[in-house]
Amino acid sequence: MSFQRARTEEQREIRRRAILDMASAMLDEMPVAAVTLNELSRRVGLAKPNVLRYFESREAVLLELLDRFLREWLTELADELAADVDESRPMAERATAVAGLLSRSLSSRAVLCDLFGAQGSVLEHNVSVEVVARYKRASLDRLTTMTALIQKYLPELGENATLFSLQTMVMAGALSAYSAPPPSLRAAYQAEPDLARFHLELKDSLELALTATLLGVLPRP
Repeated sequence: MSFQRARTEEQREIRRRAILDMASAMLDEMPVAAVTLNELSRRVGLAKPNVLRYFESREAVLLELLDRFLREWLTELADELAADVDESRPMAERATAVAGLLSRSLSSRAVLCDLFGAQGSVLEHNVSVEVVARYKRASLDRLTTMTALIQKYLPELGENATLFSLQTMVMAGALSAYSAPPPSLRAAYQAEPDLARFHLELKDSLELALTATLLGVLPRP
């Protein structure tokens, strides 16, 4: 990919989208930790200093991608909940259905879960106050959207729906790290099967965690 110098706002936006799209393609091939600014620059056909004209760091690129993927997921989640959760069912059945749907939906989005896992420990570092504040404002909007979705099907949660929504993202990120071990660890599991109990299947582990959380905070009949 090769670019002429961007001279208009439209051209600059094309550059930004190209950088984001290439970073997204890289995440289909490799984990978040393996994405480097040097490789991104090489693949997008821009010198590293030129990439830094559009994004101040690798982390800034990945934070913007995280927000993109989160928006896409929440749009799809609304349809998935409408199709799978019957609002007329008893509270415990709705809670179980919501937990199951969330775990299936998130476990099918490995890149989003990987980004969730890297967010607090990696992605929110090496960025300016302006960038991280802009990202957090966007995240607050996404959290509000998810909270409203959860409250629609579990109104009994009340204000706890916000905390549950946030915990869902955090748990998806944390558990995803145990569901995709690196090659050396996979080899260790194969050599010593007893060690494989540390390898958690994301969907089942997340469903158990979300179900336990929901049933623990919902009011008793």
